[in-house]
Amino acid sequence: MNVIQVGVGGMGNTWLGAVQRSPHVNFAGFVEVNDEIARRQAEAYDLDRSHIYRSLPHALEAVAADAVINVTPPEFHREICVAAMEAGIPVLTEKPLAGTLEDARAIVAVAEATGLLCSVAQNYRYRPLAQTVKAILDGGELGAMGAVRAEFFRGPHFGGFREEMPHPLIIDMSIHHFDMMRLFLGSNAAAISARSWNPPWSWFNGDASAAAQIGFANGVQVSYVGSWCSQGFETSWNANWRFECEQGALLVEDDRIYVQRLLSVDEGARGMASAHEEKREIPLIGMERESQDYLLQEFYEAIMKGESVATTAQDNIHTMEFVFGVVDACDSGKTVIL
Repeated sequence: MNVIQVGVGGMGNTWLGAVQRSPHVNFAGFVEVNDEIARRQAEAYDLDRSHIYRSLPHALEAVAADAVINVTPPEFHREICVAAMEAGIPVLTEKPLAGTLEDARAIVAVAEATGLLCSVAQNYRYRPLAQTVKAILDGGELGAMGAVRAEFFRGPHFGGFREEMPHPLIIDMSIHHFDMMRLFLGSNAAAISARSWNPPWSWFNGDASAAAQIGFANGVQVSYVGSWCSQGFETSWNANWRFECEQGALLVEDDRIYVQRLLSVDEGARGMASAHEEKREIPLIGMERESQDYLLQEFYEAIMKGESVATTAQDNIHTMEFVFGVVDACDSGKTVIL
């Protein structure tokens, strides 16, 4: 499968590496508007500079491609995804699906109208940690889920567009955790109350901290708190999690998974007493491919073999509605019903 990658700097590095590692995917061409980035990346990855173009339409005219990988900033996702699909080319786009909910819905509409695949790179789903948590919850050992808590604290200095966004944590980072919630619970967010704020020391223009209470359609309640300008005791990028279940609890702490099952409940003279098994660490599931490598292989199999993809634009719109529901709840101070 031959692809055009749009955007080769920043996150483009990850996709350049993923394609070069793939036994099935090759580059037909590239699009990069910054000449210095194009020059530097051509040298670093041994790219053919004659196949680096200034726009996607020029690239599509010059080379034959089976697909497009969109690694532009979110505000350009609609332009690139729509241009590719209207030219008859399926797209694998970085998250978020778009910079606004309106743009995301427009992309979904074009995907529906053309019948072409637009897959979204929600790569946190395809890591051993997320797949192991999902397998435990689906296995039934802990029974029905009642509540979830997720905590995320880091202090990255990215520079660039992320530090100019109005809600950088929610739109660019928490989207991963919200999408993981949808995966773990097998349900969509239904009611959201939230607050966001920016600590005095923040290097972000927009609010880099937030807390949310989310009610899901299946009745599970989720509490979320996060910050992108934490000054210590950082969590994993995957966040720390606690799942309260009917027959025990599941913890994710620093990318390690623990389970403790309820063994019995006895009624004694001093009231009810619970007996639990010892805390058990659960080994992570092994994966042949992870993250972008997994997504690229899944995308290839969908295009070339007709296999299904989980993170289509049509499915991912629910993650986008979740994300912008949290933004709306923060901005309005009201509970948002989805």
